[in-house]
Amino acid sequence: MAQVMTVQSSQFHPGEQAIQQLLRIPFRQNPTHHGLPTHLAYRVAQSPLVAFGALDREGRPWATVWGGEAGFAQPVAQNVLGVRATADASHDPVLQALFADAETGEVVDDAVVKPDGNSEGGGEGRLMAGLSIDLATRDRVKIAGRVLVGTAKRTEPGVADLQLAMGVEESLGNCPKYLNKKHITPRIPNPRLVTEGVGAPLPRDAIDLIAKADLFFIASKHGNHSMDANHRGGAPGFVRVLRNEGAEGGGVTLIYPEFSGNRLYQTLGNLNTDPLAGLVFPDFDTGDVLYVTGRATILVGEKAAACMPRTKLAVRVDMAEARFVRDGLLFRGRVVDYSPYNPAVRRLAAEKAPLGEEAAGDGIATATLVRRTRLTPTISRYVFRLGGFGKRRVKAWRPGHHVTLDFAAELDAGYSHMRDDDPQSLNDDFVRTFTVSRPLDPEAVDAASGLLRDDVEPEFEITVRRHGPATGLLERWNTRVPLEIPVLGFGGAEGFRLGGGGVEDGEGKGVTQVFVAAGVGITPLMAQAARILETDEGKRLRVLWSLKGEDLPLAVDVLEGIRGLGSVTKLFVTGKVGVEERDLIAKIQGLGAKVLERRIKADDVLAEGEKGSRKYYCCTGPDMMKILLKWAEGEEVAYESFEY
Repeated sequence: MAQVMTVQSSQFHPGEQAIQQLLRIPFRQNPTHHGLPTHLAYRVAQSPLVAFGALDREGRPWATVWGGEAGFAQPVAQNVLGVRATADASHDPVLQALFADAETGEVVDDAVVKPDGNSEGGGEGRLMAGLSIDLATRDRVKIAGRVLVGTAKRTEPGVADLQLAMGVEESLGNCPKYLNKKHITPRIPNPRLVTEGVGAPLPRDAIDLIAKADLFFIASKHGNHSMDANHRGGAPGFVRVLRNEGAEGGGVTLIYPEFSGNRLYQTLGNLNTDPLAGLVFPDFDTGDVLYVTGRATILVGEKAAACMPRTKLAVRVDMAEARFVRDGLLFRGRVVDYSPYNPAVRRLAAEKAPLGEEAAGDGIATATLVRRTRLTPTISRYVFRLGGFGKRRVKAWRPGHHVTLDFAAELDAGYSHMRDDDPQSLNDDFVRTFTVSRPLDPEAVDAASGLLRDDVEPEFEITVRRHGPATGLLERWNTRVPLEIPVLGFGGAEGFRLGGGGVEDGEGKGVTQVFVAAGVGITPLMAQAARILETDEGKRLRVLWSLKGEDLPLAVDVLEGIRGLGSVTKLFVTGKVGVEERDLIAKIQGLGAKVLERRIKADDVLAEGEKGSRKYYCCTGPDMMKILLKWAEGEEVAYESFEY
């Protein structure tokens, strides 16, 4: 399921470097991969949607989104992605850019990919980029390359079946930070153009689509050498319409905030040197779609805040051309859950918030720090009391879920051009997510509704390593003084919850659940283990835990607190082991755990359970995760990423 990764290059292009330097981002290597590695190809094939970007005859980027069911895009050869899709042949700008006749602008039967006079340097074929996106799992993968071959055949009126092969030159797995979960179902489109033109204002329905959109896709280019397709997401309404006039009134202008992400700035890097951009806004409820191409301007610091208060980084798009199409999508989507990372909608300076609307930055509740316990020199446990619900009803969290906290009020000192003492603080939204390491008290939950009772103030616990400004604040805070932090939400991937009523394989045999953790990666298990060990599933639980010698007090604390966990645990100890550590190891062995003073090996991972009748749950740092995925290739693996 995975392979060792190789990076595309240690260098970013000049536009990316300029943005990273502007925002004071510490140096890092470019993690982009050559081609399409096996593990990323697998993720693309599992995604029901792929957004694609291409250039029209004028060299302008356009974006679209195709799909509806997993498997419509999948690898057909090494570094080659095959796509079989149905799409709007009359109005989809990407399909037309690839297949339409240059003179008539129409896609005829058995149309083939047209040559591209804009493509230079790097290979043959038309430039193309894509972003596979699985909104059920919040998984996305970026790909970029060139179309090798393609054909399109018209079927229903205005609709065409297309096949194309894309040579993938670069790929990158992206974090799921601002992805809102949706359940996707396929639909047959019936595309009808509502409006199209240059210099015309958008119709009311298009404005309403933008007002409720919680994501859009954006295509950009690096000159005529490469393209990029990406996603932008947030709370519904995070994109604002700054102006909607005809050409004589200034035209149509959109603006959206750039939230802190993986900080590679590949899209902004492209826009820095080549400001042309293509955007697509899909309406998952109706199938309507808005296509836009225009010129982007990056706003930083005071310029961003002048348009959109409380925003350090934003992008303004002045529209050159747009198409609003009714029922042009091949899918529908039902919202399942919003990302807890989403900041509150940031309105324009000229807008007034509706009466009674919460101030920007407020969360669903307030967490008050009530206890801190230092477990090791760098790891501590924090207990918070949850309150400040107001009129809101808060959904109860489940074992293995995480909590998202907003530390901006305590840590955000505002934008500054340079801050040598803390350069990473620039463009930091100070929103942090931590796994909840203790189950919720059942007495705090209304069993009928699944919501927290409004007459209690339940506690939640996190166990974290000190790293960065947020955990540094918690570590040094004087607990005699109240510390109140807004809570943006609780959530988590259900696929990472162990058990669930007797996990069985296809033959009805019990599945061995192997939890592999490094350091504080044990926290998702801490909230689940007691429940599992009380059932028959506990007999099939195996824990492989790698820990530094200095962190052994954490192991003692966890194993003492969860009865029976030691008997299913193998602890791999690395680093210094002195006299004190020997005493702790003896105590851990007394709790039933097996201790090995070495690193985890492949044989350790593969020795637990039987292939085909086991499932791995991995929670480690990214380097160790790559190795684990290689060892477990071809097996069922669920994992939590420290990059989320």
